[in-house]
Amino acid sequence: MTSIDANVEGPLNKRQLDDADVAIVGGGMVGISLAVLLAKENPDLRITLLESFPFNPSDYHSSFDARSTALSAGSREILERCGLWLPLSEHLTRIRQVHVSDKGHFGGSVLDAREYGLDAVGYVVENPWLGKVLAGRLEAFQRIRCLAPASVSKAQATARGYCLTVERKGQVQEFNCQLLVLADGVNSQLRGQLGIALDQQDYDQSAIIANIIADRPHAGVAYERFTADGPIALLPLGESDQSHTMALIWTLPTDRAEALGHCSDGEFLQGLQDYFGYRQGVFQKVGVRHLYPLQLSLAKEQVRRSLVLMGNAAHSLHPVAGQGFNLALRDCLALSEALGVARGAGLGLHDPCLLHAYIQKQAADQRATIQLSDGFVRWFSNSDSAKSLLRNLGLLALDALPPAKRLLAWQTMGLG
Repeated sequence: MTSIDANVEGPLNKRQLDDADVAIVGGGMVGISLAVLLAKENPDLRITLLESFPFNPSDYHSSFDARSTALSAGSREILERCGLWLPLSEHLTRIRQVHVSDKGHFGGSVLDAREYGLDAVGYVVENPWLGKVLAGRLEAFQRIRCLAPASVSKAQATARGYCLTVERKGQVQEFNCQLLVLADGVNSQLRGQLGIALDQQDYDQSAIIANIIADRPHAGVAYERFTADGPIALLPLGESDQSHTMALIWTLPTDRAEALGHCSDGEFLQGLQDYFGYRQGVFQKVGVRHLYPLQLSLAKEQVRRSLVLMGNAAHSLHPVAGQGFNLALRDCLALSEALGVARGAGLGLHDPCLLHAYIQKQAADQRATIQLSDGFVRWFSNSDSAKSLLRNLGLLALDALPPAKRLLAWQTMGLG
């Protein structure tokens, strides 16, 4: 069974820990997904996963206020590959259609899973359930060592990788690794310590994230509604198409978002109704509202010798198209495959050719996904009349030009 915390590490006064082939800093959704993929594809690897919070695989409580993640059809294939999809499917919602529209205009489009021979365009899963399934899957791999809670205070480059200084339970310990992966989020301290800068673009927007209940069942339909102030996404929740619960991501100028984030439930629901309309009926209840300032953050370097950045540490996207975690999963798969090829060719994990091959393979996917997300925001979050006309014509053209619609659908579904 996978070691969690210090159960198999020996006495805490031991300063030098056993070395690892790969060290992953950050045990969130991306870090765990990468650890599982690496262990599944390369079973002889020694992997150490470090997380500042303790893992609680048995701690799951479904809640109306739980936040959710959208998973693309392509992500399902990756999660099936590493044995995660079957347990995940116990509590997830299928997105059968996506309705795209522009407030105040006739332009719109519908992406229907049946057009592409799929049972769903994507899926929605509550984060607590996703976290439980991911953490539980770690126990299947004896070669994954989990240190949690633990923090990495220093990463020192060596001739064959990195030496990590780890603080946990009042002790300072060290170990070496050939490959260091930073998956510790957009505010990664180690990324800054290693001198890797960020390109950041502030959208001057914040996202309100909450769950709502409407008076009609969602029928597996998701909505992407664009307004001059920012996009509104509504995702179906619940394990049945007859559920009335939906996940809301509402993007607004920050001052407007803060006002709506703290007003009464009645005022909030009326404001949402005014922006969204009545496609989903009357909104009746809203849960706890969470506010997040929005930026596009891109690391100026994603790879160095023996070092790779993953997830939000590498690229943090606007949530408008729900692409962030899905892109990160594809990055994880590409890195795992590149690592397997390199090892088969007799290359060490510290060999610069390994990470060069990985980033070359993923560059086009990353560029297309980032441009899609960023472009939606810039073209659909303003009242400029010329852009308004063009975007409306663009939405109309999607249904008139099936190849263009299919290209967009493949990219958003992670199958491009």
